[in-house]
Amino acid sequence: MADMLPDDDFSFMDFISKQKEYLYVRVGKAKDLVAEDVTGRCDPYVEVRLGNYKETVRHLTSFENKLDLEWNKVFAFSRDRIGGFDATMLEVSVEDKGDMKDNFLGWVLFDLCVVPKRLPSDSPLNPKWYKLEDRKGEKVKGELMLAVWWGIQADEAFLEADSVGVANDTSVGLFNSQSKVYLLPRLWYVRVNVIAAKDLMPNDTTREPNISINATIANQSLWTRSMKGSMDPFWNEELMFVAAEPFEEHLSLRVENSIGPGKVEVLGICIVPLQYVDRRFDQRHIKAKWFKLQRDVFVEGRKTKQAMFGGMIHMRICLEGGYHVEHEPTIFSSDFRPTDKRLWKKSIGILELGILSAHGLTPMKTKDGRATTDAYCVAMYGTKWFRTRTVIDSLAPKWNEQYTWEVFDPCTVMTIGVFDDFHLQGGDARIGKVRIRLSTLETDRVYTHSYPLLVLHPSGVKKMGEIHLAVRFTCSSLLNMLHMYSQPLLPKMHYIHPLDIRQSDHLRRHAQQIVSMRLSQAEPPLRKEIVDYMLVGVSSTVWSMRMSKANFYRIMHLFGVLFTVGQWSTGIYNWIDWKNPRNSVVYIIVVIVLMYPERILPLFFFILSLKGVWNYRWRPRHPLHMNARVSHADVVHPDELDEEFDTFPTSLPGGDTVRMRYDRLRSIFGRLQTMAGNLATQGEKLQSLLSWRDPRATLIFVIICLVAAIVLNTIPFYAVVIQTVLYVSKLLRSKNKLPSVPTNFIRRLPSRMDQML
Repeated sequence: MADMLPDDDFSFMDFISKQKEYLYVRVGKAKDLVAEDVTGRCDPYVEVRLGNYKETVRHLTSFENKLDLEWNKVFAFSRDRIGGFDATMLEVSVEDKGDMKDNFLGWVLFDLCVVPKRLPSDSPLNPKWYKLEDRKGEKVKGELMLAVWWGIQADEAFLEADSVGVANDTSVGLFNSQSKVYLLPRLWYVRVNVIAAKDLMPNDTTREPNISINATIANQSLWTRSMKGSMDPFWNEELMFVAAEPFEEHLSLRVENSIGPGKVEVLGICIVPLQYVDRRFDQRHIKAKWFKLQRDVFVEGRKTKQAMFGGMIHMRICLEGGYHVEHEPTIFSSDFRPTDKRLWKKSIGILELGILSAHGLTPMKTKDGRATTDAYCVAMYGTKWFRTRTVIDSLAPKWNEQYTWEVFDPCTVMTIGVFDDFHLQGGDARIGKVRIRLSTLETDRVYTHSYPLLVLHPSGVKKMGEIHLAVRFTCSSLLNMLHMYSQPLLPKMHYIHPLDIRQSDHLRRHAQQIVSMRLSQAEPPLRKEIVDYMLVGVSSTVWSMRMSKANFYRIMHLFGVLFTVGQWSTGIYNWIDWKNPRNSVVYIIVVIVLMYPERILPLFFFILSLKGVWNYRWRPRHPLHMNARVSHADVVHPDELDEEFDTFPTSLPGGDTVRMRYDRLRSIFGRLQTMAGNLATQGEKLQSLLSWRDPRATLIFVIICLVAAIVLNTIPFYAVVIQTVLYVSKLLRSKNKLPSVPTNFIRRLPSRMDQML
């Protein structure tokens, strides 16, 4: 579908809800129901039927003196589905749940032609009491409070709608679950500086002590180095952990004395609740404290409730709020804000996403002998995740749901995943996902586009269907957004006190586990396999022939410009190539420039600016999507896929030596593969300076080139060289650890990594 530019009075929500009407039925209360059995007991429930659609509201147990019951359930029937069965009447009946047979208490009928229409801007529709009727149309005792109206998806009742089921026909899709928003927990880095210990008391004082400390938070365990020969050991080591608010786990430290191979003696335990730990957002000094160690007491081999003094441990503990705790790959990160809210800046805009529909989905399972899919979507950006309703039994589901986020950095990525609801079989199946980089979107423009859903299987890449999205990025201040391009990507603490690469990877894995665990505990839960798929990156540290080829061709694509220059230089020997007038003009320009070397830099920047203006004609019109060709997944050999999907360590049969060498080879080349990918990414970022992939970044670079061309043309060349040398020497002497403005600018540029599977 082509892009659509909004008019002045254009409403994004109106576009999402365009030509999408629903019949809303709100079931409120019931009163004066007649008890059917001699005990006066009545277990009523409500059944809503529209054509072949039927849904039952759960029954409530009651007694004769408590027959005023309340359900307060909402249902939404799509007009498109209703029209398919020529339904004209809505039936809302009340029945009594019986042991052998349910008893009909009465119903209320509505003619769809006279149901009122209501817009979201109208006043709320008040429910009314309706007298129940029997099947002959005569009034019976009992009343039911109902509200029935026609509305659109923008109606506030849409999010309250619980479910709509299927009665006799299951050939069409319906919503069967409620949309859900998930708020991610606030993640903190826990820095534990283990300094020393004293007054330790081992059981055997004649044995040389070999003391270390095991620090644990939940499933994260780290050890200090072992200190031999002293009962007052000194470590001064820093250990880093990840913790999430609210702090459900404590920091546990065990002082262990190694007394033999695989045997340790616990000299003392210290438990530190994280909610009482000092917090900081900068480099301010945290005072170290002495903590008491407790040691278990054993009487006749049994542990008693008493505990004895086990010594003291000197530590400095703090919660680091100045870092951004990464739980997703940095290159696809949706948020770079630090943990401490005092460091947060104002938002620069609003991101709106409309998940419209999908079509051509691949059947994921078999139900009643038919291949089908129960699809739903998960949208991830920042600290808010959204899950759409599940569309039952449809290969072309329609959601028409809108979500909104605040944007704090334009160089972030939004991820939308499509899944099959497979909970009855123990897990959900992935259909595909789409990543959209905000910096590639023009502000205040609505993008409506269908994106392919690609998944790599052991048999090869497979297109699972397409998803239709509507996206708009609204900027509140253009100057603030342009200023972000000169700022560091991560908070200052990452540059002032950086973390080791291995340490960062270790902490990221634990942060992902925490996010996955918290979301799986929500209601309804977002399963672990869904969270892991949304958070997983592209490249892996395990060797993959496919990824290595893809990165190789990315690098070759970057060097294509050098090959073109080489071909031109070859033609110089022929002096003038009259078969190609363009080359002849270039050769003549090169000769003129060599005669006036002081004009080289002004001409160079002027040509770059002209190239940027020229490329504006071919600027991208749609956000990029997953590309099987860029990922080298369309021509991959089956043996290469078998190697890529092999476990690590390998599960292939073979000798131990072969397995060891094979795993070592995969590990080494996995690192080389990652390095090649990083090199290609950096080159593509430079290449995107003039591609208008990020329109704001290209505009800034073109303006800088024009200004540089004018300045270099007006001042002497030797002055430029002197200023450059002075500037470089100043940078080398500077003690500022923050990256320079050009470095920040280049790091924020997009690359073809966004298209990698």
